[in-house]
Amino acid sequence: MTKTTFVEQLKEGDRFDDLFLVKSVRLSETKAGKDYLILTVMDRSGELSGPVWDNVEACHKVCRAGEFIRLKGMVQAYRDKPQLKVDSVQEVDRNEVDLADFVVATTRDPQQMAEELQRLVRSVKDPFLRKLLNHFFKSGAIWDRFQMAPAAKGIHHAYAGGLLEHCLSMARLADMLAGHYEGIDRSLLIAGALLHDIGKVDELAMEIGVVEYTDRGRLKGHLVIGSEMVAAAAARISDFPPDLLVQVQHLILSHHGRQEFGSPIVPMTVEALLLSFIDDVDAKMNLIEQLRRKMEGGAMQWTEYQRSLERFLYLGGFEEKEVAEETNTPARQQSLFS
Repeated sequence: MTKTTFVEQLKEGDRFDDLFLVKSVRLSETKAGKDYLILTVMDRSGELSGPVWDNVEACHKVCRAGEFIRLKGMVQAYRDKPQLKVDSVQEVDRNEVDLADFVVATTRDPQQMAEELQRLVRSVKDPFLRKLLNHFFKSGAIWDRFQMAPAAKGIHHAYAGGLLEHCLSMARLADMLAGHYEGIDRSLLIAGALLHDIGKVDELAMEIGVVEYTDRGRLKGHLVIGSEMVAAAAARISDFPPDLLVQVQHLILSHHGRQEFGSPIVPMTVEALLLSFIDDVDAKMNLIEQLRRKMEGGAMQWTEYQRSLERFLYLGGFEEKEVAEETNTPARQQSLFS
């Protein structure tokens, strides 16, 4: 069966009979003690959730996160938002689907991003920081995983190649700001931009487009994991300055900016302060970009309330030419998932 209908095309009242990827499924219970499922399905264009009231036990066996299903039903409104109304569910062999229909991936060219990141590494003047960056970004298992990894489970850059896209974007901004403000250690700031989320290669796991936390990720978090990874790498570099290692670890541990946002300490150096601002702006601009990509035409319109930003946004979609220049071709998709 070929997928013909995507989530972004579905609106209230539409009926569908198509392939979807199970993002999550949770067994719950009504106040009367009746079991039901809360099912979330997805494809490359978005996701849709809803309850499953009938044949719960049979559906639960079929609907497993990371598995493909043939779903028949319709879209209804619940609290002014679209919701699934499931009629039937059928298991589908993953070998019979085109992964490019389901896995959300960066719209940038992965090879070009990788080459640009490595050029930035070569431009770092501090020899110890350059060796540290080459440990992670020149070759090996971490570099391979980094290029494919998402940057988050949700909100921003939460797709294949998102971590590479996010860190490269931040490094570009770091390069500009290091030249704009006096007294900035460019080598340190770029190293922080590229390494600040390195722990996410171990914090998150992505299987066929479904992003979940690893056990280590839940128990430690990517800031602590990243700090540990950098310490282990520095230990393998002869005469790596202890004070420099502390500076890099401080960048990683403080980049969320505030303790209530997950940083064990707040930024206390000029590079750490700049890095936390760069991370914040890049995450927010990516969220806005994803919203604009889903809008039709360039006319200004109001979005739904954005909980992560605590506001509505007044945005215009990208022009067709802009989207065409950025969107992956099938060849690029293949380079990500081959």
